[in-house]
Amino acid sequence: MAGDPYAALGVSKSASDAEIKKAYRKIAKTDHPDLNPDPAAGERFKAASAAYDLLKDPEQRRRFDAGEIDDQGHERPQQRYYRQHAEAAGNPYAQDYGFGGDPDLSDVFGDLFGQRGGGRGGPGQGGFRGFGGGPGAGAGQREADFSMRGQDHRFQLDVDFLTAAKGGKTRITMPDGSDLEVAIPKGAHEGQTIRLKGKGGPGYGKGGAGDAYLTLSVGQHPDFVREGDDIFTTLPISIDEAVLGGKVAAPTIDGPVNLTIPKGATTGQKLRLRGRGVNGGDQQVELKVVMPPQVDDDLAAFMENWRKSHAYDARAKRKG
Repeated sequence: MAGDPYAALGVSKSASDAEIKKAYRKIAKTDHPDLNPDPAAGERFKAASAAYDLLKDPEQRRRFDAGEIDDQGHERPQQRYYRQHAEAAGNPYAQDYGFGGDPDLSDVFGDLFGQRGGGRGGPGQGGFRGFGGGPGAGAGQREADFSMRGQDHRFQLDVDFLTAAKGGKTRITMPDGSDLEVAIPKGAHEGQTIRLKGKGGPGYGKGGAGDAYLTLSVGQHPDFVREGDDIFTTLPISIDEAVLGGKVAAPTIDGPVNLTIPKGATTGQKLRLRGRGVNGGDQQVELKVVMPPQVDDDLAAFMENWRKSHAYDARAKRKG
């Protein structure tokens, strides 16, 4: 994203949840890598996926709109409203916030606490909500009583084609060296984000840990191409199978199944396997007639005799 998730989806900041979802679906239909090989389309789809992941969560959207997090879901540096107020000329409570004796700590806490400051009582009773101490409290006590949620972390996770299509589990190593098993949902797609609650940065004080977000990068498969929930594959067949028809084994994401080849099948003809795609989608099988590795004398003689009485123009436009 270029900093604005709304722009990435082509909607206004006031767009409803339904409008945001509709915009994302529209982009997915035109720019998904399985549907559009243009690299620029792939970048638009990735940006839209990241934007949708951020805005579909009401709390994340609220925090982004409020300037608390950026377009990647990372915490923004808090503004120093407290410092600006405490040091303002004529402020009667300027010396009662507890940091006047140590300018270094004042800078640190001013940056950390930002908008969390708030008076508790009248003159001489200035302080932070939740700090558990007035002017006499020590800096260590104030820091211990401060609570803030940990930062969210974002990573890219490479997933193989079949695991994304069928679902499964994979193990990842977190930045702290720990191993974690991640469940990949059935039908996962390129750019989809998986949330790992509490696996982000540690919180401060009583604040909970942030979350980890894994953006999926789905690998290619030598036999299958996915478009939405449908799977596409090309099936080679021999000359005799094309002419005579019959049953042949066709690969699917769940293993081979028998497919009936009609008599007179030709290259480019498509057959459908209902329910053999992803999440109930179909599999489209495109036939490809393949010549034998070597044309021997028997085949050549047979074709010469056959052509004498059955010749046809393969390049003539077919009717219907």
